[in-house]
Amino acid sequence: MLILIGLVIVFVSVIGGFMMAGGHPGVLMHASEFVIIFGMAGGVLVVATPMPVIKEIIAKLKIALAGKGDSKASYEELFKVSYEIFLVGRRNGLIALEEHVMNPGASAIFKKYPAFTAHPARMEFFVNGMRPIIDGKIKPDQLESLLEAELSAKQEEAGHPVHALQLIADSLPAIGIVAAVLGIINTMSAIADGPEAVGAKVAAALTGTMLGVFSAYGVVAPLAGRIHTVNEAETAFLRCSATAIAGFAKGMAPITAIEVARRTVRHDCQPGADELEEMLKAIK
Repeated sequence: MLILIGLVIVFVSVIGGFMMAGGHPGVLMHASEFVIIFGMAGGVLVVATPMPVIKEIIAKLKIALAGKGDSKASYEELFKVSYEIFLVGRRNGLIALEEHVMNPGASAIFKKYPAFTAHPARMEFFVNGMRPIIDGKIKPDQLESLLEAELSAKQEEAGHPVHALQLIADSLPAIGIVAAVLGIINTMSAIADGPEAVGAKVAAALTGTMLGVFSAYGVVAPLAGRIHTVNEAETAFLRCSATAIAGFAKGMAPITAIEVARRTVRHDCQPGADELEEMLKAIK
């Protein structure tokens, strides 16, 4: 919702200021300029971006527009499910984790936390991090490097939509100039029609420049920045999960591993130490 409010402020400020100066919004509406600018921008996106990244852009824009980020409750669910899994491994041995980690969809523990399992990528990261512990294929001190490598790969992949949108934002001012130049060419061919016709065509051409710059810095670049923020929040959540898993693999008590992970959470989503301890001890 906040992002929509911001976009409304941008549009109202620009259009309102233009009207206060005596302008009429109707003179900014030139279909040909919209077709040239947004058509060319769309073409640039298709040429420069693979289809999976385009799909990812659409998905990330939906998330950004929804404005639903992680909350304290999101991290509390992570801590609870991690604690229960770690506790099973601590009490019953790592072999007891197989039924939960190898088939998480049927796990009685994971079923208790639908808010966590509703994010397949987070679920997959968690179980993939636990599998080497059960298999014993790598040493505990090597697991942290493995998780960090996976995080880096995910972070790089998540950045592709941001780079694509930033490319469009950087291109839009120049695309606006293309539209303006085409408008001037059209104007030159209509000089014989008189000053009034020429003035209207020059205004249309200048609208193209304005539209390109406005779209770049008022819409596309801020959206790219918002997606970057969404990506950073997702990386922070996965890093918190990785910290807990790595701590457990090194032999920390479940509640200690969770406490270490808690300290990586940003302040507005971080439960207090006493609050966390009471919450985990209440789990049955």
